[in-house]
Amino acid sequence: MNARTAPSRRQFLCGTGGLVAVSAGLTGGAAPAQTTEADAITSSIAESHYYLTDALLEQGFQRENDIVVATITATKTLEIRDGRIVAILDDGAALTSAVPRYSAGGRLVLPAFRDMHIHLDKTYYGGPWQAPLPRKGKTIMDMIAREEELLPKLLPTSQQRAEALIELLLSQGTTTARSHCNIDPVSGLKSLEHLQMALENYRGRFDCEIVAFPQHGLLHSKVDGLMREAMQAGAHFVGGLDPTNVDGAMQQSLDAMFQIAMDHDKPIDIHIHETTPEGVAAINYMVDTVERTSELKDRLTLSHAFALGTLSEAELDPLAERMAALGVTVISTVPIGGLTMPLPRLREKGVTLMSGTDSVIDHWSPFGTGDMLEKANLCAQLYGDRDEFGLTRSMSIATGDVLPLSESGEQAWPKAGDVAAFALADSSCSAEAVARRSPRTATFHAGKLVFGEVTQA
Repeated sequence: MNARTAPSRRQFLCGTGGLVAVSAGLTGGAAPAQTTEADAITSSIAESHYYLTDALLEQGFQRENDIVVATITATKTLEIRDGRIVAILDDGAALTSAVPRYSAGGRLVLPAFRDMHIHLDKTYYGGPWQAPLPRKGKTIMDMIAREEELLPKLLPTSQQRAEALIELLLSQGTTTARSHCNIDPVSGLKSLEHLQMALENYRGRFDCEIVAFPQHGLLHSKVDGLMREAMQAGAHFVGGLDPTNVDGAMQQSLDAMFQIAMDHDKPIDIHIHETTPEGVAAINYMVDTVERTSELKDRLTLSHAFALGTLSEAELDPLAERMAALGVTVISTVPIGGLTMPLPRLREKGVTLMSGTDSVIDHWSPFGTGDMLEKANLCAQLYGDRDEFGLTRSMSIATGDVLPLSESGEQAWPKAGDVAAFALADSSCSAEAVARRSPRTATFHAGKLVFGEVTQA
């Protein structure tokens, strides 16, 4: 079982006075159990059928005068078999002696996170520190010109750096991602090939969709043929980029993108950064196209879609209602600065929302932690979800709308039959996890321990 007895992170904290039992009282959950040197620590679970004991699960809301003031939790045992949670047992329930037991140590069980907009193929992560060059006064075309010089330097190690970034995501509790991958004249299909090799090494531990992304412009860089080759080579989505600012021909660029998607029966995920009236026109044109083309319904994702943040409520509402009816998804990185995306209003109108960490230390940005809980935290701060209930709701953007408790406080996840995809966090409840970005100590994907460690019970 690859057992070892070296001190765990928790043992280290206990030995140095770390505050490991904070806030257990109000929520009704036990403080995470402290391990001893006699406990066997493992970073691998070989069995397909096992128990995970001492797992802290949310059970409901505590209310005062109809206001949610705390989250009720209880320690349970998860029975996991063949990648699924087959039973959730009360603490102290009789367990089959022949089935191996591992302990969550009283840590909180959170749904696994989903990073639905990231660039695994061109990151500085995993290499020496390198800040991006100044962007002040630079246009997107200037940045593309820089990238054309940089890509040959990145390609030789792009697989290794993608794997390092995947490890970072796993350490943060993310087991599912959607990665945009450059398709351009400089790298050809090499970025795609290297990313696919990296993902193959994580098969069964990490799931990832690939978007063929014409970063240098679909028309501008003349990559229609390469994009079609990428579809045949296994890319899952057709990507696109600012049809006016980069390609200089909105309708022609978008029509070409839609045609590739329909010819290869693929969905679309387009970067649309434009905040000018042309950006609004592009979004309207895409929604119109989906409306008159039944094959595209439920198959268009707008990444960033900053132009939506420039609309008045009177302009946004009818557009959002059409988007919801047509299954148009918005993926936002939850930007901070001069523009605030109308995410609560889009959700209210029924638009499916997702988020991602986008650039993680690359030539576009030196920031990015790979932490989807940070995105939930940003949503809570930006949109005023500072109370217990609001904090729990904010986590939905990081989990694909999977939450432990329903709006009314009913236990909604996990349920028997669910895929065993979750993270263990040093936290008393999900509200605290969002507010404090609580450390994750282990990540499970389809029943496999893919990051961190647990004790053998």
